[in-house]
Amino acid sequence: MASAYPYNNKFSWLKHLRCPQCGLVHNAANVNTVCENADCRSTLFAEYDLPTGLNREQFLAGRPASMWRYHEFLPVADPSNVVSLGEGFTPLLTLAGLSIEALNNQVFWKDESGNPTGSFKARGIGMAVSKAKELGIAHIVTPTAGNAGGALAAYCARAGIRASVYMPQLTPKVFKDECRLYGADLVEVDGNIADCGKLANDHALQNGWFQVSTLKEPYRLEGKKTMGYEIAEQFNWQLPDVIFYPTGGGTGLIGIWKAFKELEQLGWIGKERPRMVAVQSISCDGIVTAFHNGDLTSEFKDAGFTIANGLRVPKPYADKQILKALYESNGNAIAIDDAEMNAAVKHIANTEGMLIAPEGAALWVAFKKLSASGWVKPGERVLLLNTGSGYKYLENIV
Repeated sequence: MASAYPYNNKFSWLKHLRCPQCGLVHNAANVNTVCENADCRSTLFAEYDLPTGLNREQFLAGRPASMWRYHEFLPVADPSNVVSLGEGFTPLLTLAGLSIEALNNQVFWKDESGNPTGSFKARGIGMAVSKAKELGIAHIVTPTAGNAGGALAAYCARAGIRASVYMPQLTPKVFKDECRLYGADLVEVDGNIADCGKLANDHALQNGWFQVSTLKEPYRLEGKKTMGYEIAEQFNWQLPDVIFYPTGGGTGLIGIWKAFKELEQLGWIGKERPRMVAVQSISCDGIVTAFHNGDLTSEFKDAGFTIANGLRVPKPYADKQILKALYESNGNAIAIDDAEMNAAVKHIANTEGMLIAPEGAALWVAFKKLSASGWVKPGERVLLLNTGSGYKYLENIV
């Protein structure tokens, strides 16, 4: 994975970690979680030495079709520490049968279901495990609604790191079986992901395990941001007008927004940005409520089970950063109910030949609603991020 067009001889151009809330700089050579400022405790963002004047086509020529094609803008310093199962560079698909329903919009799917373990979680977890390996971490723990647990189990198995996964009992059985098959220690919790997070945190503190909870460490975000790099490259550096994103913990939405800022610093794209749309389940729609109220933070909201397990996040840890991206992009937020998601999963399967996760199907419903309202304008290019495979959710949707 040596650089094809090096700016310097480093595999990563990481400088340090910075808190986006208070600005405090943290040494990336240390094991970091959230901001050390007791009055802040924000998630940390990696910052890179980003030069201008790099020819993007020459720089990327001959690189592997994975997220590691952008390794200079990722945090792993030594390529021997990369733990990869081939994640990233997922396809950009145009509509087939649904094109008639899209009316005057050109709509694309970016389909993350082909990633290792069947979801976009492979990106963030793959990056976090790689950096954990580099930092000498021996045991990793995470709470999960499903897909992140399977990804952590798989990447830890490949890295030779022990994994502990805390998962709600109501999660479909396939997610639990997956974790056990990869050799992780699985703890089923009678509650939601917030309850899992509390127990995982307690056990991590007692046992000295490292936590990779969503946005409570800096590197899952760096894996997820590669979706933004890919979107820019796959759209020939002309970003779509609107991006719909299923928003539970919100790492992907924040990461894509971060990627666009880095790409502008590199001079690879201009100042134009898509309008970002956060799509939630009515069961956990705290971000939607906060956005439409003009709030800077969200309230805890959990009305119980949803077929979109990944959307049952009562209060995202980085709610401030999610809302900031929505406001900066002149975006929107909308909640979809289970009946609409379930119908959309089946409709998309028999018209597009794609069995996608309920989280992804929610985006199609959201697009149709915002198009009908006039918020999505005729002629705009629209991107829907399907985050995972529907096969894992058959227990919920059939």
